[in-house]
Amino acid sequence: MKIQLSEKSIYFNWPEKDTEGGEQEEWVAFVAQRRDENFKKVSATNRERASNPTYAYKKGRLGYARLEEKILDETKSDATSLPPHVLWKEARVGKDGTVRDDVQHIYDECETLSQSISTAEDQENRSVLSRALNVPEYPGRVRGKGHGCTPTSLYKNPRRRNPSNQEVMETLQALQAQVLQLQKDNERYRCMEKCSSQLKETSEKASINCQNKFPEGISSCQLYLSSPTYRLVGKGKVHNTSGDLLHHRPLPDGHLKVSVDVVLDKDALLPIPDIVSETTFLRDAIGSFVAWPLDLIFIDDETPTKPASKDKGISRHNESVASQKEVFAQGSQQLSQKIGSRQKNKRDLPVTSLPKKGAFVPRYQISLETLVDSSDMATAGAIRLLDMEEDIFGYSCTETIGKEDLEHIFRHQELGVGVIHTYIRFLYDNFMRGNDQLSNRFRFVSSSLVNKALICREPDSCREYLVKRFMASSTNNLYLWPYNSGCHWLLLAIDPLKEVVYFLNSIDGEWTNYPDMKQLVDTSIKVFRSQRQARVPRTKSSNITWIKVQCPLQRNGIDCGYFVMRFMREIINMNQIEIPITYFDEYKCAHYTRLQLEQIKEELCQYFIEKIDYIMVSK
Repeated sequence: MKIQLSEKSIYFNWPEKDTEGGEQEEWVAFVAQRRDENFKKVSATNRERASNPTYAYKKGRLGYARLEEKILDETKSDATSLPPHVLWKEARVGKDGTVRDDVQHIYDECETLSQSISTAEDQENRSVLSRALNVPEYPGRVRGKGHGCTPTSLYKNPRRRNPSNQEVMETLQALQAQVLQLQKDNERYRCMEKCSSQLKETSEKASINCQNKFPEGISSCQLYLSSPTYRLVGKGKVHNTSGDLLHHRPLPDGHLKVSVDVVLDKDALLPIPDIVSETTFLRDAIGSFVAWPLDLIFIDDETPTKPASKDKGISRHNESVASQKEVFAQGSQQLSQKIGSRQKNKRDLPVTSLPKKGAFVPRYQISLETLVDSSDMATAGAIRLLDMEEDIFGYSCTETIGKEDLEHIFRHQELGVGVIHTYIRFLYDNFMRGNDQLSNRFRFVSSSLVNKALICREPDSCREYLVKRFMASSTNNLYLWPYNSGCHWLLLAIDPLKEVVYFLNSIDGEWTNYPDMKQLVDTSIKVFRSQRQARVPRTKSSNITWIKVQCPLQRNGIDCGYFVMRFMREIINMNQIEIPITYFDEYKCAHYTRLQLEQIKEELCQYFIEKIDYIMVSK
């Protein structure tokens, strides 16, 4: 029997008698389906769409599967498969090896999207290739992988089964228990709120979180906890300002906003955990704001401080310019008298600090301490504001320096963000300002905008800031970033163009101990690479070089901040982008001596004296 499939088809000879049984009927049904008018319309539409594709496949009959095998064999890669967007791009490279601009654009967009979309989101929703092409993802196939590849086979993701009745009942019981607990918490909160409202003062000032027992403005403070024992756990600054908010939310009753500078108890918990960033430990909140109970915040003196306007250098909080000049005149006279008496009569110094013949004398530390004792900074809560120019961190800001920050230097205690940033300003003013070579080669990253607490709470803003800093450079730059992990300072020196990160840790730890920090740096460099449209070899597309520098190591738990400041000074002084693995020969040693750290403190104290003197005289 002859059967014609269509007008242009070939005639097929089919036996009149079906020896197998049933096959002839299947063939007749198949022919009838192909002759149907609706099928012909769909077929014509598909042929027309496939005749002029937007991104033409240029590998002939090779196919995606054999193309993937060929690429893996040529590159001698240990990988078993390629990402769909990489294979999709290679399938559209012509014989001459050129890549069309529109194809390269889709590939670059896929690289950018792959940094922000997790693997689970890629499987459950649309792949990065479908997102970049802005086309739907059809079920049962994976775009850019060829015929026969399904999401289940590619991602090794088993099909989800429906939960059993027992599992549904267990989930329901757990949800009911959670609802019951939330109801109890809500009732307890309403009861506490009602009790606290009865004790509130009726004045307007008491209703906007501005407490009379604390100075209005910003004051240095000590942070205590009462459980499980009553103890000092950290130091920072309390912000007692009318109508102040914490992370865009009103402060809880009986609490004030506090910025954490130093942590003394690494295991201390926050009184109110941060739900957004899931921060529960005080050490993870360094450089950020938290809510702290009023009865656990202590200030030595309750002299109020008022906000001061911005000015160059370090400015002070006071009532008038006249009082400022008066304090300076008195302070200068007392300073000269005290320093002179110390030089004439060494008995004024403590017996333990009497310098031996030829010993190092911290003259600037003594001078600054005397100046502080004879000025308004002797009272708790007095602060100075240091203006940070845009060229330093990429944005203009003001750094707050309080008496507590200076006390940390005098007593050789753990340093806060304000002291580290002040030393960075010192390096910029004394080494980089006016020196185009150094200012174009070295740049800084703000520890206030990128730290452990913010990486956990706002990773996107941290990444955007780093990428923006990297994009500001047109040549090879080394970005110096003092990173605080909670209770420890370390230094990262990042070369984003060469994609190299130098890791300087004074306690001999590995970068793998800081996974959030490493992931942020790697992601920022990859986004920077994509935005500047850099082409990187496929073997290095996901590899960023991390180098652990064999830097000097500290021998206690206090010196990390001083080590970081000296690292930055020595790197800028050597004027080299590449840091040797064994550190610079000129500064190579197992440990810094106390004298080497005192030299850093002397530079910092001299800078404080010069800036304070400049502001008071100029006004």
